Amino acid sequence: MPIARPADAVVIVVAAVAGLAWGVAADRIAARWPPHEDGSVRPVDWRTAVVAVAGALALALLVDRLWNDPRGLIFVGVVVVLLVLLFATDLDQRLLPDVVTLPLVGYAIVGFVAGIGPYVRTPTDLLWAAVAGVALPAALLVISIPFGAGAIGIGDLKLLLGVGLIVGATRLVATLIVGALAAAVAIVILMAAHRITLKSYVPYGPFLIAGALWAMLANPPA
Repeated sequence: MPIARPADAVVIVVAAVAGLAWGVAADRIAARWPPHEDGSVRPVDWRTAVVAVAGALALALLVDRLWNDPRGLIFVGVVVVLLVLLFATDLDQRLLPDVVTLPLVGYAIVGFVAGIGPYVRTPTDLLWAAVAGVALPAALLVISIPFGAGAIGIGDLKLLLGVGLIVGATRLVATLIVGALAAAVAIVILMAAHRITLKSYVPYGPFLIAGALWAMLANPPA
């Protein structure tokens, strides 16, 4: 039975602390897994702080938005935890492991069949989510071709398929828009600070993940 009251400040703070802890843990996992070719383990650095803050914000928003839907809270919570881990691995290794991205597709289907996914509720929702989850990554791949191999990672495309099936077509479009805007802002800032040039490679996955988290958590499901 849905809980009648919204999450209070104490619960949100506890969620934020848990998210902060998971962010640090995810960063430390990413520093070791998948194993680096040279066997090194990256020490704590700025990426640790970024992932920790992302984890704290994501879990706090998760609880605030879905407190009244316990099943949806659990379902989306698993996705958020995995996205934070992927955020960490892509920041560290420019890699979105298949062992995390591909199961999101099956997880989305299970959530739909069980009726616990809060975003994709009807067969029509699922159909449009599937169309968007295939068509939008395919379009991005075609657009990236003139920019050369590696302009967009295959892992990014696999991530979009799973995310699309979980959040639905409309929120997948929001994922891409927010991700593109976040990437543009970050690139401008880094170029202004002379940290990168126009020829530098900047992984797109973290921005897509930020967009996905925004799409899921900025507004509660209708």
